[in-house]
Amino acid sequence: MSHIYDISQTIRPGIPVWPGDSEFTLERTWNIEPGECPVNVSAVRMSTHTGSHADSRLHFDDKGLDCAETELDAYIGPAVLIDLSEEVASGQLVEPRHLENKLPDTVDRVLIKLFPTFPHEGWDPDFPAISADAIRFLAARGCKLIGLDVPSLDPQESKTLDAHFAVDAAGMAILEGLVFDDVPVGEYELIALPLKISGADGSPVRAILRSLP
Repeated sequence: MSHIYDISQTIRPGIPVWPGDSEFTLERTWNIEPGECPVNVSAVRMSTHTGSHADSRLHFDDKGLDCAETELDAYIGPAVLIDLSEEVASGQLVEPRHLENKLPDTVDRVLIKLFPTFPHEGWDPDFPAISADAIRFLAARGCKLIGLDVPSLDPQESKTLDAHFAVDAAGMAILEGLVFDDVPVGEYELIALPLKISGADGSPVRAILRSLP
């Protein structure tokens, strides 16, 4: 019987967000009142990049596809999880040399653990990231999705977004802000669908890994 690992952050008031981005809020707008209202209903305000999320091309390219137009194939299927948290320190980049002996010759989706323990209650501005060369290395092995537990493929202060544009050139999909604390390295089935939001540059996802038979 397969086991499901939930690799999503819990979206909640106080969840860390990119500095300056919209904080998450949830406001109850209707309440159950006997004889008056039979349901509870809430209004949500948050960034499209809150918690575990998918970047659409529109995030870094004004001419890119939004979430509603993004093809979904990359977000479902076989994935390999590797742990580089002891090899790539804060402020450093994943390079091809970190990947060479960790992956099979061909791979559909690659998930990389970079935080030794996920910082649920704080923000690390020096989080590790991934280089454009590493993205091209993965693309050469057939990778169609890259997923990280850090907030971005590129360093926080990057203005050129080299890794994002390398992903775009390779036609890969992006997941960021995943949580791998209790997941053994290995092969899984990934399911992490972005919401179908017209005009959205990103979308929170409920990301899971399902163990293979």
